[in-house]
Amino acid sequence: MDLFSPVSLGELHLPNRVVMAPLTRVRAGSSGIPGDLMVEHYTQRASAGLIITEGVYTSHEAQAFGGQPGIVDDAQAAGWRRVTDAVHAAGGRIVLQIMHGGRVSHPAITGTDRIVAPSAVAVDGEVHTPAGRLPFPVPHALTTDELPAVRDEIVAAAVRAIGAGADGVEIHSANGYLLHEFLSPVSNVRTDGYGGGPAARARFGIEVLTAVAAAVGGGRVGVRLSPARDIQGVLETDAADVHATYGTLVDGLAPLGLAYLSVLHTDPAGALVQDLRSRFGGPMIANTGFSVVTTRTEAVRLVQDGHADAVAVGRALIANPDLVERWRGEHPENVPDPSTFYADGAAGYTDYPRLVAGQVG
Repeated sequence: MDLFSPVSLGELHLPNRVVMAPLTRVRAGSSGIPGDLMVEHYTQRASAGLIITEGVYTSHEAQAFGGQPGIVDDAQAAGWRRVTDAVHAAGGRIVLQIMHGGRVSHPAITGTDRIVAPSAVAVDGEVHTPAGRLPFPVPHALTTDELPAVRDEIVAAAVRAIGAGADGVEIHSANGYLLHEFLSPVSNVRTDGYGGGPAARARFGIEVLTAVAAAVGGGRVGVRLSPARDIQGVLETDAADVHATYGTLVDGLAPLGLAYLSVLHTDPAGALVQDLRSRFGGPMIANTGFSVVTTRTEAVRLVQDGHADAVAVGRALIANPDLVERWRGEHPENVPDPSTFYADGAAGYTDYPRLVAGQVG
């Protein structure tokens, strides 16, 4: 296999295996409606084999931070339609990452009277809100009777995303947000059928993905996992429990015919990730995570050695909208500016230069 060769992920047919990772960029303002800047940003990167958007909230209660885009109402859906139409016109493919922030938020962000989580266990630390930095609040523990409504909210967001022209959706079950919170025995201390052992903690994620696949077709649905990521208070430090929990989760997803499994882990070629890939039985996107910048050399090797079907790339695609062309020709790369990652405006978002004629590596 070659990084620059075509690959099919379910119903998603990619011209190359360089995937734009979901990247929080907070450019949607207070309305959560994608505007001109977001249209331009994503369209610039249409040569990537697949664009996975930043996490998109499923309800106001699900919003995790200011400037995050949503897929809750018609205005937000219309904004995404402008994005997807422009990406398609430029020859690209795009899926929306559907995200419920869970306890990683604050009512000052959501405008609601509560935030929710598997259990009434707060994140240790402070959150940036319009009122300044505030302690994370103790979340409302979702009751057993409330869980179907959350599942249906995620399904409705996925349906709305497809209606807005997305080629598919990725369900966010990573990085400390709601579905990930169910998987950890630290953030999930429930005593009903959704907490306790690995099978119970994996249950809600399986139910959500099953419902989404039934609504929009499994071949247009991916899922993102981050086992042992230990982020935002979702701790997974017991290797045996991690293996049991994620193995059970992936076993439950395998029959759904999902488009892909995306795994964020520092060792994508290691035993844990490769076991999950084998259990899944379908295409896998590898992502080494935030601590290590994915390089061309690493991405090429992961695909050539058969450890992944595609590779999710973050910071290199932030700074190089034409990254596929640069990597294919081994040309120099722009260096990303972290000070603009979570800012407003075009700086560090749509103003990175493209290759010029005659530029060589």
